[in-house]
Amino acid sequence: MTTAPTTPATLADLTGTWTLDATHTRIGFVARHAMITKVRGSFNEFEGTAVVDGSNLAASTVQVTIQATSIDTRNEQRDGHLRSNDFLALEEYPTIAFVSTGVQATGATSFDLTGDLTIKGVTKSVTVPFEFEGAATDPFGNLRAGFEGSVTINRKDYGITWNAALETGGVLVGEKIALEFEVSAIKSA
Repeated sequence: MTTAPTTPATLADLTGTWTLDATHTRIGFVARHAMITKVRGSFNEFEGTAVVDGSNLAASTVQVTIQATSIDTRNEQRDGHLRSNDFLALEEYPTIAFVSTGVQATGATSFDLTGDLTIKGVTKSVTVPFEFEGAATDPFGNLRAGFEGSVTINRKDYGITWNAALETGGVLVGEKIALEFEVSAIKSA
């Protein structure tokens, strides 16, 4: 008689190496536009891994590399501008990177992930609160875990300073950018 694998229910149950499933993960952002609305976008090409130590969560590590050229706001003209030297300067800085420096449990299914975020050659420490949404074995036998998190950064901290003044006052692009993460990770065998 065989025993079915146990589905992880808490962070302590996630020990192992996990790979981001790019087809089921969204790395997105939200920026204020013209001071009255929001523009949402995402990066469509990235890779990442997490090595989780369930008995000592602080010893866990996460690494993510984003191909900045994959930026997608559903508007080609805007995407072209975001790829230019006014914003991400992709010819010089083709990737955005995150490397963890610490993980701290904040509950049985929540944690703060701290790390170095590098955008346009500038590295700053950020802490992203995450929630473990659960785990399940998919129809192909892969153990998957889901996580959601978000953090707000100031784009000027990363040297992204371009803007245009509006006739009615204010500016075209807000300084604060919300980064959103909806993660599906697959456990390595």
